[in-house]
Amino acid sequence: MDTGTHVVMGIALGGLATLDPTVAASHATATSVLIATIAGSQIPDIDTVLKLRNNAIYIRNHRGVTHSIPAVLLWPLLLTGVIYPFFPEANLLHLWAWTFAAVFIHVFVDIFNAYGTQALRPFSSKWVALGVINTFDPIIFGIHVIGIIIWIMGANPGITFLLMYAVIIGYYIRRYQAKKRVLVGVRALIPDATEIIIAPTMRFHQWRIAAMNNRQFFVGRAVKDTVEILDRFNRIPVPKTPVIEAAKKDKNLSAFLSFSPVYRWEVDEYNDFYEVRFIDLRYRSNGHYPFVAVVQLDSDLNPISSYTGWVFSEKKLRKKLSIIPS
Repeated sequence: MDTGTHVVMGIALGGLATLDPTVAASHATATSVLIATIAGSQIPDIDTVLKLRNNAIYIRNHRGVTHSIPAVLLWPLLLTGVIYPFFPEANLLHLWAWTFAAVFIHVFVDIFNAYGTQALRPFSSKWVALGVINTFDPIIFGIHVIGIIIWIMGANPGITFLLMYAVIIGYYIRRYQAKKRVLVGVRALIPDATEIIIAPTMRFHQWRIAAMNNRQFFVGRAVKDTVEILDRFNRIPVPKTPVIEAAKKDKNLSAFLSFSPVYRWEVDEYNDFYEVRFIDLRYRSNGHYPFVAVVQLDSDLNPISSYTGWVFSEKKLRKKLSIIPS
């Protein structure tokens, strides 16, 4: 989920913790637990700072080791060790337990969006992504905000957030059922599909679709239970040419290939350089595919510039690459 949603989830979990008699009986424990649940709901995303270095490192590592099984066990110990000295009267065990709950729930809910996490590391480096909830879901965020407002107005926080989470669990079940109906629709249109990726959007009834069979890629959308194929591309295997093999050594393209399961490729030759472009087919927006990796090589196949990430116009891409072909 996005940072804002994790913040309100941390506040809500701190309110829910007041149902714990040990927390409710001690102001020090209640205060430290609230701080810990907010911090615990954020700390797995500490790898976001990698974006300050470059997109390639961020794409390769975001939601990787910081969301792994060892991290889920270590983050609560670290946060408890930092917070407890400021609240020595707090119950240490319950402070740790609610901190662990915050970290675990952060990683757990991230599994439900299309990006997913490597939550099974070190046993598996596979990305676990159920594609049921968008990274930012306005309904989930709004329910949390309403719950916090009701708490501020004087309602019992434990009961308030217990009811809120019952509603959210029901919402997750509905989203899962909606995705299953979309999957049935896609299989009806592409019965020989070998892979189908269904991704949620911020709108409850709209989904992005990327699929493939042995011959083609399909890009589409679903509105409610109606599936529409918008684009088709022939599946052309990536050739092992000197240009492409040289481009694959670039860190940006390498990161893209480690992240994207459905893409097409292009190679353009100019007077004095080559340009290799890989385009992720999962994120079609207004007829445009904004998530790309581009590598430019000189005539001797030495890298000139490269980029991977989101670009919504060719002009902006050229600025990022620092050169504009004539």
